[in-house]
Amino acid sequence: MALKVRMLVARLVVAAVLTAGLLALIFTDHPGHSGLRNATVLIVRHAEKPDVGTELNARGEQRAAAYADYFNPLELDGQTLTPQRLLAAGDSPESVRSRLTLTPLARRLNLSVEQPYINGDVHDLVKLLRKGNKAPTVLIAWHHGHIDKLIKAFGGDATALMGQRKWPDGVYDWVIVLRFDDKGRLVPSRSEKVQEHLLPGDGAMLPRI
Repeated sequence: MALKVRMLVARLVVAAVLTAGLLALIFTDHPGHSGLRNATVLIVRHAEKPDVGTELNARGEQRAAAYADYFNPLELDGQTLTPQRLLAAGDSPESVRSRLTLTPLARRLNLSVEQPYINGDVHDLVKLLRKGNKAPTVLIAWHHGHIDKLIKAFGGDATALMGQRKWPDGVYDWVIVLRFDDKGRLVPSRSEKVQEHLLPGDGAMLPRI
């Protein structure tokens, strides 16, 4: 009898260990169980800035206003992409430009501009999306000095996408398109850099690294 009890206890322990392991796999934050399944993430730099100040310059305001039509919807590679979620780098004493870049589009789409993290917290931003995102298309406006790190946090190669590791200082008219598969993994072959051609002179500025 005692032997049977010990065998039963041993089996229960094994079952408990297996169950705990299975639950850990289910709830672990990894691409196979993420909010990025079949999602498209669009990344832009905030619009043009003045020499002094925290907001946008006149051309930046034009670009932000033009985004209300450009992304509503964005026609790309046979897809019609309309963002259901807008995220921007958190305001700081130096800049509120990321939020202002998306504000006209947010009004058009009747969405809020979420600012859960400041510029350097790109890994936390990606973790947030992997855990609880429900939007098929997400648009992010960020500061150019950290976009390469943001791409890497999503599992991408910034150099392959942009042709160089860092987003150039003088460029404001690129859209980085990241596409994810049904397991939430980035698909490099379906990800790309798009030239906006949104305002007069777009594409004509020489990138300053």
